[in-house]
Amino acid sequence: MVRESTGGTRHRIQAVALELFTEQGYEKTSLREIAERLGVTKAALYYHFKSKDEIVNSLVEDRLRRMDELIEWGAAQPATLATRRTLISRYADTMFGGDLPSVMRFFEQNQTVLKSLSAGMQMRDRMMRLANELCRGDDSPEAQLRAALTLFAVHTSWFAIRAPHITADERKRIALDVADELLAKIAGPGDPDRPGDPDRPRAA
Repeated sequence: MVRESTGGTRHRIQAVALELFTEQGYEKTSLREIAERLGVTKAALYYHFKSKDEIVNSLVEDRLRRMDELIEWGAAQPATLATRRTLISRYADTMFGGDLPSVMRFFEQNQTVLKSLSAGMQMRDRMMRLANELCRGDDSPEAQLRAALTLFAVHTSWFAIRAPHITADERKRIALDVADELLAKIAGPGDPDRPGDPDRPRAA
């Protein structure tokens, strides 16, 4: 019971901190403000997190774990378009699930701060490794850029698509449609045809 209670408090701290970081920025938010909004003492907050950096690191731990699982899965698959499509689809599932959209908004609004935090450096590393899996077998500069843009198509869909009243599912579908156009032009050794083949089917 104690473990569940402790975990619940930790999650509440993360949620409130993320809310404040997004509202007013990471640098302008203090631990005291987080404690006040939670209705707890600063000492109670310190029991779980000693600094704002620790809170940010905890926010990305789950996402890093999911990305590691995706990278490991992708590396064990043949370098084909089907694999790339499944990889980006699974990535989109993680990006549109749970509280990750809120985490992404925080990342987008606090990019300068994140560059100096270990969490930000770890995220960049995972993004590069995932992009490498998306273009494995095609080492052309164009493939490398398309792989990176495929990932950006998914997580920037929360900011780049400004259509009113659009649902999360519609946003995800649009992101994956754009991603697929990019993926179709990357060719791994397991693909039946290569870019430049006049008979190569175009992305739908």
